Order: sequence, then structure tokens, then C-alpha cells
Amino acid sequence: MGKIHAGATLTPHFREFLPAWVADQPWYSGTGALRPTGFFRFEDPAGEVGVETHLLHDGQAVYHVPLTYRHAPLAGGSLVRTAEHSVLGTRWIYDAVTDPVWITAILDLVATGGEAEPAARTGFDAAGARGVLRRPGPLVPGAVRIDVDRRIVADGPPEDAVGLVTGFWHQDGEPRTGRLAVIR
Repeated sequence: MGKIHAGATLTPHFREFLPAWVADQPWYSGTGALRPTGFFRFEDPAGEVGVETHLLHDGQAVYHVPLTYRHAPLAGGSLVRTAEHSVLGTRWIYDAVTDPVWITAILDLVATGGEAEPAARTGFDAAGARGVLRRPGPLVPGAVRIDVDRRIVADGPPEDAVGLVTGFWHQDGEPRTGRLAVIR
């Protein structure tokens, strides 16, 4: 996993740009102010790309917002914005569903029945994700499709699911769970 730089800052900070970006997405259906409710990370085996998921809520729904952070632009990626990291310099922040490192991390999570690493944030309880393999078979990009639940749902897996990613977090002091993605 890429090294976490304790005390480092990001300018602008996520709270300054992420709620506005989410509110502008076609999958967003809320009307209230978006607030963070949890965070978790995935490992990039090469240690080059930061892979983190933000869970935001508006008092009604919880939104699943996976992001990747890169030291250079990603061809074909959906750029959320650039920001300045106080240690690493300019970071290109992408909607992770367009980043091959995130796709590989999700497929590996499901294939191994793994669990994402909680991202340490002061004032937030643990949040994370677990992978569940429902049917054996190769989980490789191009052979399967990842359907991301941007608005987290309580539903179980559909009949055609090969795998599932579920999330857990706390909201208003209560533990919550939901489906984050279906692998088909």
C-alpha cells in the first residue's frame, strides 16, 4: 500500500470539493447536505496509487464514492479534480470505477473473500468492505462486469451475481451495512 503521510494536507480538502462533485453526478438523487460517514482503503500492490472509498450521507441515503489518487494523469480515467498534497505534490483524483487499479482491487477482494483496510479518520468509527465469491470462476477485467451501487442498497445479491462487495459503517452511532457492488 502507498505510504500514508501523517499530518499531510490536501488542498483543496475533500470536504471542499467532493460533496459538490457527488451532487452533480447523474446517480445522485439526494437533496440534503452531504456529510462523511466512513472511509476505507484498498492496497495497490505497486504502492503507486492511493485507493480510498468515501461513504457520504445526506440524512436519507448513503453514497459509495470510490476514488484513486495518482501522481500523473490516467488516460481514459474520469477526473474528479486535481489537488496539492503537502508531501507528494500534485495528485490527480479519479472516480475509481474508471481506474484499472481499483478494478483489480475489487476483483481481488471478491476472489479472496478479503476485507478492505479501514482508513483512519479522527471522529469516525470503523468502516470497510468485504468481498464474497458466490460462484467459482476467473475474476478478471473484461471477463466480468462490476456494477457499482453508488447509492448503497440493503438488497442481497441478484441471481446472476458471481460475487458481491458489502460495506459496513456507523451512522448516527448505529452500525449499518449495505451492498456496494455486484460482480456479474
